[in-house]
Amino acid sequence: MTTKPETRAAFADLSREQLAKLLPELLLTGQLIDRSGMPHLITAFGREGMIEVAIEEWQVSSPIYTRRMQRALNYVGTDIVTIFKGLQLDIGAPPQFMDFRYKVDDANHGEFWLDHCGALMDVEPMGDDYVKGMCHDIEDPTFDATALATNPHAQVRPIHRPPRVPTDRNPHCAWTVIIDPSHEPPAIPPNTDVMEASKAAAVELSPIDPSDEGAADYSGPLLSDVRFDAFSKSALVRMAEEVCLQQHLLTMGFMISVRSRVDEDKALEIGRKQFAGIAGITSERLRNVLELGDDFEALATILDLHPALNPKQYVDISVDSGETLTLRIGRDCDAVADRSWPAMIDADHLEPLRTMVRGVNPRYDVTLIESDDEHLTVRVDLADKPFKESGEVALTRFSKGADWVFADRGIPLPLTVVSS
Repeated sequence: MTTKPETRAAFADLSREQLAKLLPELLLTGQLIDRSGMPHLITAFGREGMIEVAIEEWQVSSPIYTRRMQRALNYVGTDIVTIFKGLQLDIGAPPQFMDFRYKVDDANHGEFWLDHCGALMDVEPMGDDYVKGMCHDIEDPTFDATALATNPHAQVRPIHRPPRVPTDRNPHCAWTVIIDPSHEPPAIPPNTDVMEASKAAAVELSPIDPSDEGAADYSGPLLSDVRFDAFSKSALVRMAEEVCLQQHLLTMGFMISVRSRVDEDKALEIGRKQFAGIAGITSERLRNVLELGDDFEALATILDLHPALNPKQYVDISVDSGETLTLRIGRDCDAVADRSWPAMIDADHLEPLRTMVRGVNPRYDVTLIESDDEHLTVRVDLADKPFKESGEVALTRFSKGADWVFADRGIPLPLTVVSS
């Protein structure tokens, strides 16, 4: 089924100011999905297997969500500027933590570099083999996959990249982006057709009202930084929904790749561990940025906004809070049909929900009320003592992104062509 776009959208309940603060958080927690999943892949498949899964998940997901964001914010094109705008709104490149800087030479030539790469900061302590795995083996095919969503003749090639020589080299890496008709487009990755046929690829999200105060799209010049508070409320709602959908698409790509290597039970075991790790960190960061408490009212807000349970046109949930809190997850929704995160929760596997609620209050616990083919309903209770942090959340917290603090960088500059 495809849920109708008039379904209630939780993000619309926030103010424009709150949404502007929330967007960088959603992009960052999307990037941390891999920090949550990769340790379990290394355990199951070794370093080489982890690299293969990382390549495959991004190759099949990023072209789909890149084109979705282009259409949503009206910057569809085939040039360098379109590619760079897409990177600014991609969970693979959250602002500041992955500090992409851009130069545009002309419509077909440009460069970007990272003044700070949070992913590198996470991986460098693990040694050069892991650095090469990320900055060479993974980046080469996945950067091209992202670029080809805009133009199949675009190629992203390194100027320099880690391992860093000298060890404090900055910027951390630098790349050219060149569009040339002579460039042979890369082969279409396996399972692309599966992802393109998914419910997530086609789901219709909240429309943007062009009469709202603020920018309704990103059709103007490329900016050095995206100022989310410059956008209208309805544009921010749509962007938040799209970023949540990016996370589902990446998770679906992750699971497709994992399922090609192990049986269903083992694949779900790995997927649930990934889900549990990112669910807890995300709840914690959302609670902090919205300056919420830790009572049931705060928890209800976080559950209503959590990317694993959004967008509401894709995920069927309802939250009822009072003296206690109940969460109902509907089974007849697009997310379950796609076997994304909500499909991994059942009567015997509630750990992702437990980490999700404990990101708000470590004393919360989850108890099953009922589960059938139509719904799964749980109750959240307050225990006498805090629970120990789960191993999955602790592994995700290894990333410096778990404690990242965003800064106000002031008014961004338009990036114009520097040479003809």
